[in-house]
Amino acid sequence: MGSNKLFGTNGIRGVANKELTPEMAVKVGSAIGTFFKKKNLLLGHDARTSGPMFARAVISGLTATGCNVFFAGMAPTPALQYAVKNHCMDGGVIVTASHNPPHYNGIKVIWNDGIEISHEQEIEIEKIYFENKQVLAEWNELGAKHELSEVNDEYIEAIKKHIDIAKIAKKHYHVVVDAANSVGALTAPRLLRELGCKVTSINANIDGTFPGRTPEPRPENLKEIAVTVKAVGADLGVAFDGDADRSIFIDENGEVYWGDKTFALIAKYFWRKNPHAKIVTPVSSSTLIKDIAAANKGEIVWTKVGSVTVSQTMKKIKAKLGGEENGGVFYGPHQSVRDGAMTTALILNIMAETGERLSTLISEQPQYFIEKGKVECPEDKKEKVLEKLLEQVKGSNINTFDGVKIWFEDKSAILVRPSGTEPIYRLYAEAKNQEKALKLIDDYSSKLRKILKTI
Repeated sequence: MGSNKLFGTNGIRGVANKELTPEMAVKVGSAIGTFFKKKNLLLGHDARTSGPMFARAVISGLTATGCNVFFAGMAPTPALQYAVKNHCMDGGVIVTASHNPPHYNGIKVIWNDGIEISHEQEIEIEKIYFENKQVLAEWNELGAKHELSEVNDEYIEAIKKHIDIAKIAKKHYHVVVDAANSVGALTAPRLLRELGCKVTSINANIDGTFPGRTPEPRPENLKEIAVTVKAVGADLGVAFDGDADRSIFIDENGEVYWGDKTFALIAKYFWRKNPHAKIVTPVSSSTLIKDIAAANKGEIVWTKVGSVTVSQTMKKIKAKLGGEENGGVFYGPHQSVRDGAMTTALILNIMAETGERLSTLISEQPQYFIEKGKVECPEDKKEKVLEKLLEQVKGSNINTFDGVKIWFEDKSAILVRPSGTEPIYRLYAEAKNQEKALKLIDDYSSKLRKILKTI
C-alpha cells in the first residue's frame, strides 16, 4: 500500500497485523461509512483466521458513521455480492484476501448492484481516509448491527434458476470438490447435491491456515484433486480459490484445465444461443477466445486485467458474459461478477445438454499451451521496468492496455504486466506447443531480471 493508495487491482490487501491492522480497518470502515452516508450495508468474510477480527473492526468504523450493518458471517464472495442486490442494500463490505496466502487479509467495497465499486469511487474513499475527512455520527445516531443469516441458502437457490436442473440430475454426475479449506465448502457441495450429483469433497473443512493447499487454484497446487477424480472415477473435478469466486476444472482423466479453456467452452455455447453478442475479457485471455469468437460470430470487448474492470465494462455495455483466464466467469443473467459455483453449474449444464464428457468438449477447441511466470519487482520500480521493456519490444504487434502484450506471427503471444496486488511482474505466455510457451516465459523473465539490474 503506497502513500495515498489503499486499493489495488482487487480491493485493499495486506499482511494481517503488519500492513493491515485492526486500527487501520476501523479507519477504513469509517471512511467507507462516510462515503455511503448513513446507509444500510451488508458485511461478511471468508475463512481466514483474521476474518472475524477485521470484520468487527470494520463494523465499528461503519456504525460510528451512522451506517447500519447487516452481518452475514462467513460466505463466498459471490454469495455476499448476490445478497447485497437481493436484500436491496445500499452497498457492502467483504473482508477477504481471495487467493492470497493465509497471513493476508483484505477489504472489498461493493455497490448496491453487487458489483465492486469503480476506481473513481475507490479514490473518493481514499481521499476521505488520507485527509481524515471521516464524518462520525452523534452518540444517539450511531448505526446498528443486525444479523443476516440466510445468504448462502438464497445464493444456491439463485444459481439453480439459470440452468436445466432436470437435465443435469438425469446424468447423476459424480463431482469432486476441492474447497481450499475455505468458504466454497459452505455452498458448492450442497448446490451440486441439489442438482442430483454425487459429491466427493476434499479440503472441505473450514480452516483459515489453509492446510490442504494454498488458496490459489493453480494447476501445480491441484495434484491432489486430479488424483482423486481418477481414483474415485468421477465425471468432473472443481477447485475453488479462497473466496470461491473462481473455479478451475479437472476432467474425468484427471487433466487440469486453465480457465481459458473452460471459459471458451461457456462462450461457445453462449454465442450459439446469443449470436453476435458481446463478451468482455481482459488482455490476459488466450487467443483461443479470439478463435472461438471468429468461429461463432461473436464479438469480444478487451479490457485491462482485473475483475472490477470486467464487471464495470459488462455493466456499461450491458454484456451478459465475461471471463478471465484465471477461472473467473461472470454470468450476467445471474450477476455480473465472478462466481465459482455459477460457473460450475454452467459447465455441468453444457455437459448434460451435449451428453459429452469434459475432455471431449475441450478437445474440440483449437489447442494452445499456456504457461505462467512471475518475477519479483519492488513497487517503486514497476513503472521504470515497463518503460525499458517497451523500448526493447518496439515495432512488434503489441497492445499496451495493461502492461504489454505481444502477439507473434506463429499465433504465440506473451503478456507481461505489473501485479496490482503484489510486488511482482506476472507473465502469461501461450503457443501452439509447450516448449515455445515455456521459452517465452524464460526469455521475458530474464529480460525483466536484466532490466531490474540496471535500475
